[in-house]
Amino acid sequence: MYAEEEKMLSGFLYYGTDKELEKMRLECKDLCFEYNKLKPSEKEKREYLLKKIFFKTGENITVEQPFYCDYGKHISVGKNLFINHNCIILDCNNVTIGDNVFIAPNCGIYTAGHPLDFETRNKGLEYARPIKICSNVWIGANTAILPGVTIGKGTVIGAGSVVKTDIPPNVLAYGNPCKVIKKIIQK
Repeated sequence: MYAEEEKMLSGFLYYGTDKELEKMRLECKDLCFEYNKLKPSEKEKREYLLKKIFFKTGENITVEQPFYCDYGKHISVGKNLFINHNCIILDCNNVTIGDNVFIAPNCGIYTAGHPLDFETRNKGLEYARPIKICSNVWIGANTAILPGVTIGKGTVIGAGSVVKTDIPPNVLAYGNPCKVIKKIIQK
């Protein structure tokens, strides 16, 4: 692991313009480009490329095109995953997605952040925090999940939400900022 990648995965400020990080991003973006050009009927090729892009994949995963991510190798997904069209995962830190997760169209999962201080930001420094989406979660369309968030098991996030803090298990939450609306009673 390279020095800047180690800082990135540890949550410290790092140089996003680092040449080794840029090389890793380009390799992943080439794979995403190749993936996005495949026909939907080319299921075996799509599965093969997803296994090359992601660090870990479970069985029965569907990722509709287009799909974009930064590194891919920081993404681990469980079984029975469905990601709808136009998902962006900025995986500058680890993104863990559990089993039986549904992610609607136009969602963004963003581990990356930038310092508020423009002098620090202008030096090319940024930070990243891990994101965890537990099993049996449904993320509604046009949702943004921000750095450092965990979404608990069995939770539903309503469409258009901006999730900036942890959301507990088995709740319906939505809004900007995303807030718990009610508990979900499992049958």
